[in-house]
Amino acid sequence: MQPAVSLIRANSYEIELLRSSLLTLLEPLGGIGAIAKKGDRVLLKPNLLTGARPGKECTTRPEIVYCVAKMLQDIGAKPFMGDGPAFGSARGVAEANGYKPILQALNLPVVEFHGSRYQTVSEEFNHLLLSKEAMEADVVINLPKVKSHVQLTLTMGTKNLFGCVPGKMKAWWHMEAGKDSARFGQMLVETARAINPDLTILDGIIGHEGNGPSGGEPRPLGILGASSDVFALDRAIAEILNVDPLLVPTVAASMRLGLCSDVAAIDFPYLRPEDLKVLDWKLPEKLVPIDFGLPRVVQSTFKHLYIRFIKEPLSAYSAR
Repeated sequence: MQPAVSLIRANSYEIELLRSSLLTLLEPLGGIGAIAKKGDRVLLKPNLLTGARPGKECTTRPEIVYCVAKMLQDIGAKPFMGDGPAFGSARGVAEANGYKPILQALNLPVVEFHGSRYQTVSEEFNHLLLSKEAMEADVVINLPKVKSHVQLTLTMGTKNLFGCVPGKMKAWWHMEAGKDSARFGQMLVETARAINPDLTILDGIIGHEGNGPSGGEPRPLGILGASSDVFALDRAIAEILNVDPLLVPTVAASMRLGLCSDVAAIDFPYLRPEDLKVLDWKLPEKLVPIDFGLPRVVQSTFKHLYIRFIKEPLSAYSAR
């Protein structure tokens, strides 16, 4: 069965216009009622990267979260927002980016992804820690922002789910898998497969281009995208931005693993990527090492501490 990717033009974050756009976007996918039902605990996972550059479109816009949460509340579902920023708290980053009014208006809970469970993702990535709060949600709705990325070329839906790895463990994975961008991309894909989001809605009304994920600049795109297949959606967005998918480790890994082979294998009920083509999207001026380029002795020390204090206790926990 072909995955469906819904793509529309949308140019406003004004609540009523945005709600109308989202209703249109989700209609071919069965609407929000096909994703969640009354009583479901629904994780809304935005990109809450940083509170340091409000207004620079480094994070998912609060209006997106508001509209999706309100749709869910209207059908009797129980949405909550969660993330595991590498620096700071989810609530702190959210409030720095203008989320406080919408959190108060909807009484929307914010969950910090500090708790964790031992989750075997695959033989190769058999010690990947994922947030218990994310894994135990009835429904996961992934709400990424489309951005350029100095380590991964582009960051979209798949990379956004890395936020379900508790904050400080992200640094471990950058060092453990970061010397090989293909392996790091596969780790991100395996993370996304484990979380298995029920729906991804991508915020491309205004993107972030250049030296992202936080050091670039806003770029109006006028695009909203949605799919129950996060890999197909990412593949479509790379096509829209005229970026070679093999230059994006997450997309390349999903293709290599047979999760999304080609745009021709995707059903587009509305617009197709060629209808939304962007020929001058700015990629990073220069890619930087995924493992942060830290000295070997620092990486070795971090690995030792990880194995001694985190991996071994959690291995015991997973055996129970």
